[in-house]
Amino acid sequence: MRLTVEQVDTVEGLHALGPEWRALAARLGKGLPFATWEWNVTWWRHFQEQRHSVRDHLCVLALRSADGALRAVAPLMRTERPGTGPVRVRVLQFLGADPNVTELRGLICAPELEAPSFAAVTRHLRAHASGWDWILWSGLDLEGPAVGELSRMSPLTPVHEVPAYVLELAPTWEAFKAGRSRNIKESLRKCYNSLKRDGLSFTFQVARTPEEVAPALTTFFQLHQARAESQDAAVRHRDVFSSPRARGFLADLCQELARQDCVRVFQLCIGGAVVATRVGFVLGDTLYLYYSGYLPRWSDYSVMTTTVAEALQYGIAQGLKVAHLSSGRDVSKLRWGPREIHRHDAVQLSPEWRGRVAFATYRKVRALLSNEQLQGWARRTLARRAGD
Repeated sequence: MRLTVEQVDTVEGLHALGPEWRALAARLGKGLPFATWEWNVTWWRHFQEQRHSVRDHLCVLALRSADGALRAVAPLMRTERPGTGPVRVRVLQFLGADPNVTELRGLICAPELEAPSFAAVTRHLRAHASGWDWILWSGLDLEGPAVGELSRMSPLTPVHEVPAYVLELAPTWEAFKAGRSRNIKESLRKCYNSLKRDGLSFTFQVARTPEEVAPALTTFFQLHQARAESQDAAVRHRDVFSSPRARGFLADLCQELARQDCVRVFQLCIGGAVVATRVGFVLGDTLYLYYSGYLPRWSDYSVMTTTVAEALQYGIAQGLKVAHLSSGRDVSKLRWGPREIHRHDAVQLSPEWRGRVAFATYRKVRALLSNEQLQGWARRTLARRAGD
């Protein structure tokens, strides 16, 4: 199948693409909230940069078959640094270029259309190579057809692996649990028994309507911050939602998706107070478990393990088939025995000479700035010590 490319570079065009994109993501989005039209249009509204130092431009590629049907979407944007002037770098990357608010990004298409989709994208980008200097690809399967098609334009350089984890759910909780390792079975026994041993009981609440989700997200932000600030956690986590724009984005997105009954904010409550929480998205037959938070003083009771276990039981009771444990390799996911999916970020230079020069200059400037910052830090440290 030979696909043609329609480039969408206005907000009006992005909104016009909405109905088709929604239908495509429902069929092919693999339960990922990041593939939805809602995620991408809300992200653009909150995170786009329009400053003198950096400026973003929409460059969404809609791939269509001969009958005009939308078959794939490459939700790209072009970032220019500085935002104006004749001397600047122009980088193509996927919408979702944020401090890990958007966990997984990439081309949205059916597996059998991956080769013709990347072939169409390659033809389009090569024909417009004078308009960009390099591309930061995301979500590439290095063993799939993407690398072969894209390499027809210029070499690809993998720069980062992004692992993600998926659990196949059983028809019942007992059947699912029977397929887990001895380690996670023991962890489940301990986290439930530790509360009983100390005379404590919990309730599990699921916020899903817009009216329920709004206050539940307020609590989530508080507990997510508390988890990040804890000095006793075995694994340190940053506060992904420390900025007002990140909180505003998630609040607006969840309101829109809650109206479509796609949001679940799971809350573990003890003594009437929420002690652990995790945001989830239900898309098709998949539960995507997003970020979490908890009160550190309850960590000895493994409240996050209990929250995940209750969320999985909820998904099984709802007839869901898959639970996505999100991206990033850590023990809290691996011990559930999930299937690991490997995707990669890669850099590709424009075949035009300007791309090679711009990328080399950019790397030198970054290295120089990093070195100056390091030297500045050293000078400030020495000055403080001298003052002491």
